[in-house]
Amino acid sequence: MGFIRWLAGLAALLILVQAQAAAPDDGQAARALLEKALAYYHDNGDKAFATFSRQGEFVDKDRYVFVVDTQGVMLASGGPSSALIGRDVSEVLGPDLRKAFKEALKTPEASGIQQADYRWQNWADGKVERKHVYFQRVGERILAVGYYQPRASAEQARALLDKAAGDLLKNEKSTLTAINSLKGGYLQDDLYVFVVDLDTRRYVGHGTNLRLINTDFAKIKDPDGKPVGEPILAMIGKQDSGEYEYRWKNPVTGKVENKHAYLKKAGHFLVAVGYYSP
Repeated sequence: MGFIRWLAGLAALLILVQAQAAAPDDGQAARALLEKALAYYHDNGDKAFATFSRQGEFVDKDRYVFVVDTQGVMLASGGPSSALIGRDVSEVLGPDLRKAFKEALKTPEASGIQQADYRWQNWADGKVERKHVYFQRVGERILAVGYYQPRASAEQARALLDKAAGDLLKNEKSTLTAINSLKGGYLQDDLYVFVVDLDTRRYVGHGTNLRLINTDFAKIKDPDGKPVGEPILAMIGKQDSGEYEYRWKNPVTGKVENKHAYLKKAGHFLVAVGYYSP
């Protein structure tokens, strides 16, 4: 795990790209690009580095192949980190990461494609954002492709809430069907809608977990045991909208994170959308 964690940190530092809103297939595209690079490297060996470092078939939007050796030297890059080719890239790491990175490179060769999630500053906008890297060690070389993962904003959460509430008032059946299809325009990056029938106090719509449908919302607690359903229902019983903070699993990262939920009544429904923060 140490190898994955610190190599991921290196990848984040080296992938100096302008952040773009990641499409749902970004992960598939990044992995496919790495698989393509691995096959090309298998056939061409180190001669492949020149090809990896050109703008061409191994650069796909903000995704590109980069290669380091087990001594920490950058051997190839199709992105801005090409300026580091030939350098010991551990030099650009902070003191707290440098030693750990050098130790990670000594780890025995891994089997197959590895991946890791991490957070790192996006040099394009100065924000700390989620990134994901796919990588594989081949002999003394480590080939990798990384990309920024989307993290929705508070403004996007409010906009999705307004859309879902408005659509429910227009057509309950089709809107709930669309929400429960786990797409239908109500699933955006790590944002999703959930809907509770205030008459029955049960879930009738959920954008990522259909197992919650028809369960008692009042009994819902977060992974830390903090009540979620009861206080939200109490709040909406007194007002038409509100906000509530708790911890919940992020469907994109798969990790339990802080969540800020926006709540709104729409007829006899409670509609909610929340955004995540680490």
